Amino acid sequence: MTVQPVVAVALVCVATALFSVYGLRPGSATSDFYVASRAVSPLRNASAIGGEYLSAASYLGIAGLVLAYGADMLWYGVGYTAGYLVLLAFVAAPLRRSGAYTVPDFAEARLQSTRVRRLAAVLVVCIGWLYLLPQLQGAGLTLRTVTGAPLWVGPVVVTAVVMLTVASGGMRSVTFVQAFQYWLKLTALAVPVIFLLLAWRADGAPWADADAPPRFREATTVTVHQEVTVRVDAPVEVTVRGRLDGQRLDGKPLRLGRGEHRIGEETRVAFPAGADVPYPVDEAPRTGRDWTRPLAGTEHPVYGTYSLLLATLLGTMGLPHVIVRFYTNPDGQAARRTTWAVLWLLVAFYLLPPVYGALGRLYTPELLMTGRPDATVLLLPDRLLGGPGGALLGTLLTAGAFAAFLSTASGLTMSVAGVLGQELERMRRGTAVRGPRRSEITAEPKSEARGVVLRLRLAGVAAASVPCLLSLAVVQRPVADVVGLAFAVAASSFCPLLLLGIWWRGLTPQGAAAGLLAGGGAAMATVAATMIGIPYTGWAEALLTRPAAWSVPLAFAVMTGVSLLTRRSVPPGTAHALLRLHLPESLDMPRRPNRTAGH
Repeated sequence: MTVQPVVAVALVCVATALFSVYGLRPGSATSDFYVASRAVSPLRNASAIGGEYLSAASYLGIAGLVLAYGADMLWYGVGYTAGYLVLLAFVAAPLRRSGAYTVPDFAEARLQSTRVRRLAAVLVVCIGWLYLLPQLQGAGLTLRTVTGAPLWVGPVVVTAVVMLTVASGGMRSVTFVQAFQYWLKLTALAVPVIFLLLAWRADGAPWADADAPPRFREATTVTVHQEVTVRVDAPVEVTVRGRLDGQRLDGKPLRLGRGEHRIGEETRVAFPAGADVPYPVDEAPRTGRDWTRPLAGTEHPVYGTYSLLLATLLGTMGLPHVIVRFYTNPDGQAARRTTWAVLWLLVAFYLLPPVYGALGRLYTPELLMTGRPDATVLLLPDRLLGGPGGALLGTLLTAGAFAAFLSTASGLTMSVAGVLGQELERMRRGTAVRGPRRSEITAEPKSEARGVVLRLRLAGVAAASVPCLLSLAVVQRPVADVVGLAFAVAASSFCPLLLLGIWWRGLTPQGAAAGLLAGGGAAMATVAATMIGIPYTGWAEALLTRPAAWSVPLAFAVMTGVSLLTRRSVPPGTAHALLRLHLPESLDMPRRPNRTAGH
């Protein structure tokens, strides 16, 4: 086991714990735990949003997808960044003025419906746990890649640190942690890429052969950690130590013929320089020409691209851990300044992962064979530079990767814990639990606040434990693919709810509930089919793996249509609620009495 990566992971975990303690305020009120007392400055909040938003899908996943699929995958970074423009234009300031703690809070305040609130709470938990899965699995992949540790170690370590962060000081602690981790991630990617590009230039600046599939540039030994069935197009002389096609081999040379071959767990296969890289039977590689061109090499590429863009553009505003961040700003104007700052922070970051993916295509093509292209960011320094310099840069990248897992997992756990905690509190009291305004915060009894915060901390433990267990049981998929599905669910559920709830007075509780069930339910069904691994091809594959192009219009159509059919059910306080969302905070409008109905 290499010592440096272990030290890097340990330092990141210790720094996270120290920032959690620094953010802890003894005797914290409920608003401290939920929204850091709504007193976070725009720059710090923007850094924290960048920290939690730039997840394993951004840090490792985009580079892995570019390695495997080329130019088409650049749309991920474009969509992730441009989504904040939509958020800035339509949602950020009104949502902050709502005075809510969570998305279910907003749904209940706007529509006066406990049914819509419950549906929103269920969707927050589903989206949060779906988004958490690739973070935890990415942590396992990272530790296995750099240290050889079992896959379960990474999820357990991340879960333990996240529990400490969330339980110690809630949103206040999470904010300090995530702001620090954004700058660590940016540094961890930016510094090594300079040396990698210099090494690439010194190597003659090679590029992919336009008419050939990926090839080994030099003799390479590939270790297959999980059993995989690959296809070989051209016979090749290899040395195998492990299990191949059901037989145990001890390292003698053999000829790997054309066709499919099953390689067992922990098997080492040595390939000569210039050999074509075998590929999993269900993922044929692209030639260099198709890899560099957009809309090439896949079935229904136009549909897939537009669906991906729709999911990332509209899904951003529906991500619970992003939405809750705008409740921590002092006012709507600060929320807008925060969003502008986030845009620039994201642009600076997303320029870097495609560089790693392009270099990975040349220097780590074996990852296409093992089905783990996400590891290219971690392996490139040793492959291009080697020696102490490569080890040092690899250690820095490992630290940044773990910061990505911890920051995003903290934000997701915080959003899920907030919803679970509020629902538990509602069940205990038997009444509605509404988020207090700033003027009401000081009136909260300390003994009651401590009891509420204790229950919220316990909810944080539960919110982190469930996805940890799921990550050990669910089959691993590329992290960016799973995160893309989470974006599709958010775009198909909370995006229509927020846009129509903020900008259309005709939205009714029945329409909101029907739209959430239709759009969110349809997207979740595609997630289940994809995660289970149901075999499909052609249009079925495109529609199930990229559902946003049809699930988002479905949600808007159902939500609007049912609202028009039930227009007499528009809540009586709608006009007042919309005024509160759109008028400046300086007017300090009084809150209407709660008239929640069980629509």
